[in-house]
Amino acid sequence: MYILASKSPRRQELLKSLISDFKIVVSNVDENKVKASPYDLPLELSKAKAKAVFKNFPNDVVIAADTVVIVNNEVLGKPINDEDAKRMLHLLSKKTHDVVTGFTIISKEKTISKSVLTKVTFNELSDELIDAYVESGSPKDKAGAYGIQDKKFPLIKNIEGSYYNVVGLPLEELKKYL
Repeated sequence: MYILASKSPRRQELLKSLISDFKIVVSNVDENKVKASPYDLPLELSKAKAKAVFKNFPNDVVIAADTVVIVNNEVLGKPINDEDAKRMLHLLSKKTHDVVTGFTIISKEKTISKSVLTKVTFNELSDELIDAYVESGSPKDKAGAYGIQDKKFPLIKNIEGSYYNVVGLPLEELKKYL
């Protein structure tokens, strides 16, 4: 049985395109206790989450992932409130930033951990656009306070790399190992 160690509805939807039957088991890892450089953090978090779930399900295949947005060597996680979301969106406006997703797959036979990096360039975002986007509620549970899939709001100017990586699960890379 496959297990996705994530409560993210976006990851669940993406994984369904590769695996039709899996269950969800949230790891409850305290992400604040995992220390690493900005570019290593998502990989280390995915390892911690996968290991935490695998110890209770040693006969299954556990898949865990974590995504961060990095701009100016600062990790932008999920915003803590609307003001934090606005701060992040102002920071990303007119800039190119990195989105890194680390994923780990653990089974009895092997452990695979990889990171995927995608470069995303934002349009210039007006205060009105940022306010409307934050008011929509969409930024609340997303790293960097945005979802690339939110087509109603013209946030993204350009993307170099995996679109699905920015959504939260790099399907192209993950598919190689499943």
